[in-house]
Amino acid sequence: MNLRLNPAWRLPPGPVDAWFATTVALLLGLGLVMVGSASVAVADRLADEPLHFFYRQAVYALIGLGLGFVVLHVPLRLWQANSFNLLAVSLVMLLLVLIPGIGHEVNGARRWVDLGVVSVQVSEPARLGLLLYLAGYAVRQQVELRTSFAGLLRPVLPIGLACLLLLIEPDYGACAVLFAVTGILMFLAGARLSHLLVLAGTAGGLLVMAALSSPYRVARLISFTDPWAHPYASGFQLTQSLIAIGRGEVAGVGLGNSVQKLLYLPETHTDFLFAILAEELGLIGSLAVIALFTLFVWRAFVIGRRAMDAGMLFGAFLAFALSSWMVLQAFINIAVNMGMLPTKGLTLPLMSYGGSSLVVMCVLVALLLRVDLETGAAGRAAAR
Repeated sequence: MNLRLNPAWRLPPGPVDAWFATTVALLLGLGLVMVGSASVAVADRLADEPLHFFYRQAVYALIGLGLGFVVLHVPLRLWQANSFNLLAVSLVMLLLVLIPGIGHEVNGARRWVDLGVVSVQVSEPARLGLLLYLAGYAVRQQVELRTSFAGLLRPVLPIGLACLLLLIEPDYGACAVLFAVTGILMFLAGARLSHLLVLAGTAGGLLVMAALSSPYRVARLISFTDPWAHPYASGFQLTQSLIAIGRGEVAGVGLGNSVQKLLYLPETHTDFLFAILAEELGLIGSLAVIALFTLFVWRAFVIGRRAMDAGMLFGAFLAFALSSWMVLQAFINIAVNMGMLPTKGLTLPLMSYGGSSLVVMCVLVALLLRVDLETGAAGRAAAR
C-alpha cells in the first residue's frame, strides 16, 4: 500500500493541543539531560565512555519519534478494527518471553527478548496492545458493559491471563498498573461500581497472595517499611535513594554534581532517575517534574473529553486509558524513589533510560495526538 498517496492515511488538518505537545517535549528533553547526568559513573565503568547511555537514549528517542510519526498517520479506525489481533499478539509476546532460548533473563527476571542489537522488554508493547483492545471492547459492548457483570468479566479474563504471565516473568509492577488502568477504563466506559468493587476485591486479594508467595517480594515489603533497619542489605537501595533526595534540599546541589550517582545508588539512570534529579535539582526540580506529569494527564483527559463530546468513543476511551497508564506509572516510580511504595521496577515514563519504554511512550503520545487531530477535524466538519 502506498501510504503517501492514500488519503485515508493523511494527517487531519488543524493544530494539536499546544500545552500537551510542549509538556511532552519538556519531559523528553529533561529526561535526556538527566540520563546523561545520572549515568556518567556507571557508563564509565561499564563502557569506558561517560556518555554511553546518553547516546543510546538519544538514539532510542529518535527511533521513538520516527515510529511515533508513522503511528500519527494511522487512522484510529484501523486500530479499532484490529483490536482482537492486537490482543492476540500481546498475549503471544508475553508467552514467548517465558520460553527458554527466546526470553532473556536479567537479575532473575525473564522480561526481555534478545534481538541481537537490542533487547526488547515485551511487557511495554504488550500493555499498549492490551489497552487498544480494551478501548475497542468498551465501544463494541457498551450496553452489556453497563448492565451485566458478564459484560465486565469478558474483557477482564484476557487481561487476567496477561497479568498471570507478567507475574511469572516476574513483573509485579506492570501487572498492578495494567489491572488498575483496566478498572479505570471500565469505570469511565460505564461499568457498575458494585461490579468493579467485586472485581477489585478479588484482584486485590490475588495480588496480595502473589506478593506474599515469593521470598524476595516479602523481603522488599519488609525493607520498605523500615529500610534503615537493614541499610546495607535489603534496605540499601531505598536508603541511598532517600539520601540522594535529602541532599538535594530546596535548590539541589547542581546539575552534574550528584554524589549518589557515583556508584552508591544502583539503577541511577533507570528506576531511580528521579532520586538523582531530586539531588541535583532539588525540591524545585522535583515539583517541576510532578507538575509536568500533572499537566500531561490533565491535557490528555481534556483530549479524551473532547473526543467523547464529539461521539468518538474509541478515541475517548483510548485517551483515558493511555493517560492513566502514564500517570500511574509515573506516580509509582516517584513514590518508590521517595519510600512511599516498595520497589516495583517501573521506569519514569519518557525520562528513565530504556529503549522499550521510551519507544512505546513515544507511540503512546502519537496516539493521543491522533485522537486530538481527528477530534478537531470532526468538530470542524460538524460546524460546517
